[in-house]
Amino acid sequence: MTRTVLAGLMAGSILGSALAAQAQDLVPVSYGTNWLAQAEHGGFYQSVADGTYAECGLDVTIVPGGPQVNNRALMLAGRIDFHMGGDLLGPFNAAQENIPVVTVAAIFQKHPQVIVAHPGEADTWEELKDLTLLIGDNGYQTYYQWMIDAWGFTAEQRVPYTFNPAPFLADKRTGMQGYLSSEPYVIEKEGGFTPNVFLIADAGFSSYATTIETMARTIEESPEVVQCFVDGSIKGWYNYLYGDNTAANDLIKRDNPEMTDDKIAFAIEKMKEYGIADSGDALTLGIGAMTDESIRDFYDKMVAAGVVPADLDYSATYTLDFVNKGVGMDLKP
Repeated sequence: MTRTVLAGLMAGSILGSALAAQAQDLVPVSYGTNWLAQAEHGGFYQSVADGTYAECGLDVTIVPGGPQVNNRALMLAGRIDFHMGGDLLGPFNAAQENIPVVTVAAIFQKHPQVIVAHPGEADTWEELKDLTLLIGDNGYQTYYQWMIDAWGFTAEQRVPYTFNPAPFLADKRTGMQGYLSSEPYVIEKEGGFTPNVFLIADAGFSSYATTIETMARTIEESPEVVQCFVDGSIKGWYNYLYGDNTAANDLIKRDNPEMTDDKIAFAIEKMKEYGIADSGDALTLGIGAMTDESIRDFYDKMVAAGVVPADLDYSATYTLDFVNKGVGMDLKP
């Protein structure tokens, strides 16, 4: 064996040992999402793909959700460290049961829930009140109660939504609930037209969405891990929205083989168009931003709509300690 080959083998061995030691030093962290992998989870996948989490010491595993998966229950049982909340009602409901779930960041400033309608049938939010609306049971118990209280929609005009767009496509006098990147996309592909899309956040449903939740004990025992995960996630979202997201999208498609490039592109376009992640307070405080005023505003609306009790100590359901620091804003073009 020549000295050159031996030196190369020794260098390779030293490098491998160093990388193994570095990997061993990383803290394993799991983040459970609330649905199958999609572009709306892109920033988290971005920070796994480009090593942003690893840079501050975390080895993050994303645990996809789905129709048969309850990742919040896994977090409550201590089997995962963080969970993707749909909105603020999850922690509010947990507080009613004295379960210490805490929101530590809000990736989406606007809830992606929408109502869609046929063009010419309802061209404004107010005109939706003249339609039959397909609304699922969960939506009826939450944001639709707010629509009744704040806007004068009625229980009688609501018909249960079965997550089948066929009734909507067949009846122009019907509106339908949807997710910003899902139902509008399906309607364009299957119906051959672009529906009118009304974001409930733009009508005043002021909950944050795609939040990062954890247990109070995690904050108490490992605040540095929480800060690293929050910062890494925020940076990931800037890079995903404004940088090269190819590697992240590859991971999304690996975890969800039914996800396609055109669906991902549509979702990213809509998130940018509607300011889902980067709007409001995020423009000055950074993605992930939360404020006491916004959370109080949403809580008051849910009390008025009868969704949550008026005597709830909601202040324990979130903390601002890990956000509003402008992290990652330098990554935005």
